[in-house]
Amino acid sequence: MSSIIIVLIILVVLVFIALVKTIQVIPQASAAIVERFGRYTRTLNAGLNIVVPFIDSIRNRIDLREQVVPFPPQPVITQDNLVVNIDTVIYYQVTDARAATYEVASYIQAIEQLTVTTLRNIIGGMDLERTLTSREEINAALRGVLDEATGKWGIRVNRVELKAIEPPTSIQDSMEKQMRADRDKRAAILQAEGVRQSEILRAEGEKQSSILRAEGEAKAAALKAEGEAQAIRTVFESIHAGDADQKLLAYQYLQMLPKIAEGDANKLWIVPSEIGDALKGLSGAMGNFGPMGGGSGFNPQNTGKDGGHGAGAADKAAAERREQPPID
Repeated sequence: MSSIIIVLIILVVLVFIALVKTIQVIPQASAAIVERFGRYTRTLNAGLNIVVPFIDSIRNRIDLREQVVPFPPQPVITQDNLVVNIDTVIYYQVTDARAATYEVASYIQAIEQLTVTTLRNIIGGMDLERTLTSREEINAALRGVLDEATGKWGIRVNRVELKAIEPPTSIQDSMEKQMRADRDKRAAILQAEGVRQSEILRAEGEKQSSILRAEGEAKAAALKAEGEAQAIRTVFESIHAGDADQKLLAYQYLQMLPKIAEGDANKLWIVPSEIGDALKGLSGAMGNFGPMGGGSGFNPQNTGKDGGHGAGAADKAAAERREQPPID
């Protein structure tokens, strides 16, 4: 009885093991390579799969999701013989599990070495300045080479990124000094441009102000001249409308003489010759008013400083004309 039980137990264990090996569950976004007696048979996809136990075996399980692999810094020599350290990151995805298993021994190591050699070829044709400013160009060239080489391995390179490009320390110091000098230069240029623009705007403002001031003064002078011309025209028309004679003009002039004589600066003033004739007529007219004739009630000498003698002579001439007898 004991031996039969042992055999039954062994059979149960073997059946359990056979069932475990027969039923294979593959997770989502994964694949498994099945070999029969060491030869590739098929690729198991995600889900429940049945294989022949003890005949079929699972060679490799591959993750089909996109993978991110950072590579350590690699020293690369530029065209101007400077050594720079470049960190790279590769984004790849397995598209063919069979090719990734049988076409290359280790696709991760193969991608890393291919990346290093490609970087040396690309950077070797660039100087340091171009290397530091051409990340997109380097990424595109590196991705093109990797995608072409890894296609037969069942690998698709989606992206290649340069994490860092580190030049030597001495070169970094020189670059910092150069950048600082360039910034100072740009700041000085911008400041000079600002001062220049400010001076130009100030000059333009002063020019416009002068032009406007001159235009205002010209308009004011024109308006003043027009006003004076209008006043003279009005006075002239009034005089002609009133038919003023020399007597009225002489009387008006005599009224203005005190105002002309006012002020300490009026030491000398000239009497027009026409005023003498007017005063003669005025003296004659005033002599006809009675006992005030002869100039006793009117003394032009009291009206001015040096011009009073004209009125006295006119009065004297009028008196002489009165003394002459009338002609029959």
